[in-house]
Amino acid sequence: MIQWDEECDVLVAGSGAGGVTGAYTAAREGLDVLMVEATDKFGGTTAYSGGGGVWFPCNPVLVRAGVDDDTVEDALEYYHAVVGDRTPYALQETYVRGGAPLIEYLENDEFLKFDMLPWPDYFGKMPKARLDGRRHIAVRPLRVSKAPELRDVVRGPLDTDRLGAPVPEEYFIGGRALIARFLKATERYPTAARRLNTALVRLLVGAESDAVVGAIVETDGQHRAIRTRRGVLLAAGGFEGNDELRRKYGVPGRARDTMGPWGNRGQAHQAAIAIDADTDLMDQAWWSPGLTHPDGRSAFALWFTGGIFVNQDGRRFVNESAAYDRIGRVVVAQLQDGSITLPYWMIYDDKEGQVPPVKAPNVSMVEPEKYVAAGLWHSADTLEELAGKIGVPPENLVATVARFNQFVTAGVDEDFGRGDEAYDRAFSGGRSPLVAIDKGPFHAAAFGISDLGTKGGLRTDTVGRVLDTSGDRIPGLYASGNTMAAPSGTAYPAGGTPIGTSMLFSYLAAKDMVGR
Repeated sequence: MIQWDEECDVLVAGSGAGGVTGAYTAAREGLDVLMVEATDKFGGTTAYSGGGGVWFPCNPVLVRAGVDDDTVEDALEYYHAVVGDRTPYALQETYVRGGAPLIEYLENDEFLKFDMLPWPDYFGKMPKARLDGRRHIAVRPLRVSKAPELRDVVRGPLDTDRLGAPVPEEYFIGGRALIARFLKATERYPTAARRLNTALVRLLVGAESDAVVGAIVETDGQHRAIRTRRGVLLAAGGFEGNDELRRKYGVPGRARDTMGPWGNRGQAHQAAIAIDADTDLMDQAWWSPGLTHPDGRSAFALWFTGGIFVNQDGRRFVNESAAYDRIGRVVVAQLQDGSITLPYWMIYDDKEGQVPPVKAPNVSMVEPEKYVAAGLWHSADTLEELAGKIGVPPENLVATVARFNQFVTAGVDEDFGRGDEAYDRAFSGGRSPLVAIDKGPFHAAAFGISDLGTKGGLRTDTVGRVLDTSGDRIPGLYASGNTMAAPSGTAYPAGGTPIGTSMLFSYLAAKDMVGR
């Protein structure tokens, strides 16, 4: 017998895009909902997103912007071509078809506003890829003055959490705007409540059935039993911040190098696994190259306006302008087969000075002398001298740069196809991203492997209901976002698919709970 401390229709664990969407939908549909967040700030990994974008083909925002030459069928053909049969086709189809109706639902609310933000699909050579990026939208910035009470309770930005920078005073932007808009929209519903510093630590199952009937949450070391009449939605992010679980499931990299917040430690995963929930993709993450900073952490970096990556042999090994997850997966694969060691190096010349040609480091770079003192940045008058400083064979580095410069002159990268896809040219105005390395002094910057979070989790059906190890639904238990096994499998089809997946499956879960 359980002594219940409180009860609600729906308990939502997590406050990233999935958590706030699920809580908002449940409240809007008339349910009594409590959203709990394990840390001291709302927003999860979503709050660190620079754009707060979602990949939802053919949605009303795009239609208003004049996109009339795309179809959901084309988008689904592209998505499936990228993902393949690694995940159930029904899940893939649910995601691609579900985005437009979700945006239509959300835009009925004055607080939830989106604009088109073109962002090319990440596999430009796949059938029906959208090279102009017109499947991607982003949340509209929100003035802090419209929700001043949220300024200090929405997580981020990254520079605030990592470098102690002031919280922005004028606007919520990107992922922070998405979280703030949902929180503000949900405040209007008296049946909605939210709670910080409260972690879900255990799921409770009925004595006479396999249904989840509630959960134990922990606040400041105190446990409370919460009874749920409709269900529990686990939208608590991944387990990227837990090195023990990373080792257990074989996720490369370290917790210190993730872009997920410190609270993403997999408690929701473990609570569900303890009641026989099935899992998939537990060795997977959303990968990226990581510029290494003086604090020892390698942080997600993109938008390279020059430079090449070389390994410990002084040789190139990847298309440096490819989408970040594609680069990251090459690094991970070569780490696993032993053909690369960390750090690998960005080699660049002095056209932009000593600072690496990285325009979106996500965590801002600090003073150059700190990188130099930490042995992370090196400079030399010749490539031979630079090679000696970073410990790679001089003759290989010289030959690698010479070969790359030949590709620049020819306009074709014969080794790795840099510039062959639309995404490769997204940060160069459509021009070739091939830039010669020919102006001394020459520089090297250390890189590692980073991630935007793990993507393995609980297996679900098409409305987010969690499945057990026999393939049956666990009544009353739902999952979304990085707590569920990603419909995209081992791929990252386009920018906005992680946030989009989180939002959609939380919305579907909440709608399903309405009917329970």
